[in-house]
Amino acid sequence: MANQNVNSLSIQKLIEEKKKQNAAGIIEKIIPIVLLSAAVVSVLTTIGIVLTLIFETITFFQSVSILEFLTTKKWYPFSENEGAFGILPLVLGTLKVTFIAIIVAIPIGLTSAIYLSEYASERTRRIIKPILEVLAGIPTIVYGFFALTFVTPLLREIIPGLELFNALSPGIVIGIMITPMIASLSEDALVSVPNSMREGAFALGSTKFEVALKVVLPAAISGIISSIVLAISRAIGETMIVAIAGGSTPNVDWNVTNSIQTMTAYIVQVSQGDAGYGTTIYYSIYAVGMTLFIFTLIMNLIAQYISRRFREEYE
Repeated sequence: MANQNVNSLSIQKLIEEKKKQNAAGIIEKIIPIVLLSAAVVSVLTTIGIVLTLIFETITFFQSVSILEFLTTKKWYPFSENEGAFGILPLVLGTLKVTFIAIIVAIPIGLTSAIYLSEYASERTRRIIKPILEVLAGIPTIVYGFFALTFVTPLLREIIPGLELFNALSPGIVIGIMITPMIASLSEDALVSVPNSMREGAFALGSTKFEVALKVVLPAAISGIISSIVLAISRAIGETMIVAIAGGSTPNVDWNVTNSIQTMTAYIVQVSQGDAGYGTTIYYSIYAVGMTLFIFTLIMNLIAQYISRRFREEYE
């Protein structure tokens, strides 16, 4: 009787193990299909977005000369006459804001990353890094009103000629917004540098600052460049901050105290219903979006090239 009970228990265990193996086998077969489906959806979505931009941009250039779009310095799409569609004022406004943001973000982000990687204790790192990353989770519309209601009045106390809508205030706030991206990704790149390189430099008599600046920083340069390029792309594509605090005046100058309009701010303006479907102004959204897409694509290609070159030099 006891032997029969033992045999029945053994058979039950074998059946359970067989079921687990079958279930594991089914999961192993399903997971690659699910992952492939996710990858295919991502690729198809990207292709769909690009094709939409291309086709709608072609429709726009059937009404507006591409030479006029790329070379003229006037952007007055809502003019009572035919309108003027020179993209240069919008491009310059975008570049002004991005340049200010990068001037703010790179020094703060890199110094924060170096401190967290080379100087901070583990406890300090666990406290400071999440606080920095919280800034990345704040909605951009909150940043926009912060720029308009706090930063701009503060700057007007220092710069009396500063207009209510300007390039300086949103540029500074965008710099604050993208600082956590540079700090976090650069810190990850610095931490990934092998400790043997640090120990070798210390053995040669280098100070901690010299090790951080002359050994660790060059070794992690590819990751740092990637973080900076991602931050620049984020600054170029920022919408709500420039739409709220930058204004809607496309200008061709480098004066950061005047009202400006960026490419993204113009898209927001038209998307609010100022243009009817099928009009030239409506299709201009896609032309501006295509320009923005090309900007980002070129920057990413340049970043990949620079990152690859530096990686090859330090490997």
